[in-house]
Amino acid sequence: MATFYGSWVRLASSPRLQRSSQILSISGSSALIFGGELIARQPVDNQFDVVELGDASVQAKTLPAPTLAPSPRVGTASSVLDKTIYLFSGRGGIAMDAIDESGCVWSYTPASNQWSLIQPQPGSHPIPRSYHAMTSDGTSTLYLHAGCPAEGRLSDLWAFDFTSRVWTELPGAPSPPRGGTSIAFCRGKLYRLGGFDGKTEQGGKLDVYDPEEKQWTSITYAPDGSEGPEARSVATLLAVRTPSGRDVLVSMFGERDPSSLGHAGAGKMLTDVWAFDIEKEAWSLVKATGKDDLPAPRGWFDADTLKQSTGDAIIVHGGLAEDNSRLGDVWRLDIQDE
Repeated sequence: MATFYGSWVRLASSPRLQRSSQILSISGSSALIFGGELIARQPVDNQFDVVELGDASVQAKTLPAPTLAPSPRVGTASSVLDKTIYLFSGRGGIAMDAIDESGCVWSYTPASNQWSLIQPQPGSHPIPRSYHAMTSDGTSTLYLHAGCPAEGRLSDLWAFDFTSRVWTELPGAPSPPRGGTSIAFCRGKLYRLGGFDGKTEQGGKLDVYDPEEKQWTSITYAPDGSEGPEARSVATLLAVRTPSGRDVLVSMFGERDPSSLGHAGAGKMLTDVWAFDIEKEAWSLVKATGKDDLPAPRGWFDADTLKQSTGDAIIVHGGLAEDNSRLGDVWRLDIQDE
């Protein structure tokens, strides 16, 4: 079994960046942060904050919101294709309801700071939701999964084809329905991990969807913190290629025991990092160290993969700390394997 090492570096931190339930998307060498809340159930605004990862002195800047832009929201989800950021639904408005935009997908071009609203072709489409998950196949298809609609939780899986602008409902994921789950696409397959079903955090299974076979399978493990990660929600799952060329899925942080206050409170937060070797179908705890310190335990944060020819890195931002405060830090994690 491979051994994985991680090196943490804090890139930036500011009061402006303090928030949870936001999105972070990497386009080129820029990390773009949108949405979220500093105070529970109060979306911050609809401006992007940008961290230029290639600058020697990393600083965040706030961009003005264009006239056409998504309304302020929390619990939305995003994915990136060809440096364009795509966003679907979320929760906002006076009543903090799931935002209904009739199946439309928001598209953001960082180079011009412009949003556009992609109207799908007539037909069925995903219902509005928050705390869902999104990823893409890296070419032309966006995947949308699970989340919290007006009532209950979902286990559905949808694909949006950008060429035809058609939503297609795919076979639903294994039960139970959940919010706060994480998905990633790697080597032609979609992977799903964790989440909260309204009673318990989910763990012990890495669910795999094969678009060619149109079916789900599951890889089981003991969620004991030894054989594999503990059950958790509001964490992350990212496809990463190591410097040696190994494809892995990285999961980190998240909430283990939810607060009785739901979205308004903080439960038990985790601080571990795990790597799943896709070839060997095995988890390994990443032995992480920090240049100065380490990120605090957190959930309700966001992260994305910074693609590099020398091995991918992970950029992590914000989230909810165990004392119920919102974090405003940005971190970089480099992973090595041997």
